[in-house]
Amino acid sequence: MVYLIFVTIVWSFSFSFIAVYLSGQVDTWFAVVMRVLLAFVTFIPFLRFKNINFKQMFLLMGVGACQLGIMYFFYYNSFQYISVPEVLLFTIFTPIYVTVIYDLLQGHRLRMSYLFTAIIAVIGAAIIRYDYISRDFVIGFLLIQGANIVFALGQVGYKRIMEIYPMPQYQAFAWVYFGAVIVAALGWGLFGDWSKLPTTNLQWGIIVWLGVIASGLCYFLWNFGATKVDSGTLAIMNNVVIPTGILVNVVIWHQSIDWLRFLLGSIVIVLALLLHYKITKRVAH
Repeated sequence: MVYLIFVTIVWSFSFSFIAVYLSGQVDTWFAVVMRVLLAFVTFIPFLRFKNINFKQMFLLMGVGACQLGIMYFFYYNSFQYISVPEVLLFTIFTPIYVTVIYDLLQGHRLRMSYLFTAIIAVIGAAIIRYDYISRDFVIGFLLIQGANIVFALGQVGYKRIMEIYPMPQYQAFAWVYFGAVIVAALGWGLFGDWSKLPTTNLQWGIIVWLGVIASGLCYFLWNFGATKVDSGTLAIMNNVVIPTGILVNVVIWHQSIDWLRFLLGSIVIVLALLLHYKITKRVAH
């Protein structure tokens, strides 16, 4: 749990950094390929070919292709159509995707108690974030849902792989990042715009921070934490980044918020987490 909380705090800065300094200024595919390439370089020392078969390699690379490669394409492009508050609003459905996909991958019927607490977390996030939505939000909404689905698939896919094929996770994640690099490099080669490379030291600095810290370190810690909690807790934690991201906007960029709705929604998300723990504890006994 502590890993998920730490990563949530770090990721809360990413929304604004991308929207303010990169979106519309730096080519989307270049930002994606640099981010995952830096993450891969960070984990190259842990890349191993021994004690891992081709099926494990393929599955782990598939996780990276989904969770980082394809997800980033949807995510970065969404900022061209919708605002940061709208991005935060449209990410609220991720807990439902996490719960449903994990149960499907396990091959058993949906656990309705997990789905129920995930929906409560979605309601809490909606209370915080529902506000004015621009008229042309549809494309941005669909892009974010694409990002939500592949991000959820990557999380729960990695969790299942570690359950079936346990191995040192720092070695496993080197293959995850390798899969992301392949997808991002293909995207950059096919759709990249060489005229929209970073032009300032600040933009390069943000890309390095996003690659080494927000991706390299934090995706590893997030997925490592995902293997230590049940899928219901993982689902709800996906929405905790919303209030933390808003607080960053308020503190750094001095944006105004409705504090009553913010506090009420945050309380609902926490209650969802507490209710989930109560339900799982009862089932365990």
